Amino acid sequence: MSPKQKGGGFHSSAGLMRYFDEEESKGPKLDHRLVMIMGIACLVIIELAKWRWPV
Repeated sequence: MSPKQKGGGFHSSAGLMRYFDEEESKGPKLDHRLVMIMGIACLVIIELAKWRWPV
C-alpha cells in the first residue's frame, strides 16, 4: 500500500454498511418488552388450546 492510500478501509463491506444504515431508518419501532409480552401471550394461548382441545 502506498503512503497516499492510508486508511482506505474495506471496500467490500461498503455495500453492507449502506444496506444496514438504510434498514435502520425504516419500519416500525417496537419496544423489546412488547415483543416479549406478545411471545409469552402466544405461548399461553397455545398451551391453553392444547389443554382445552387435546389431540
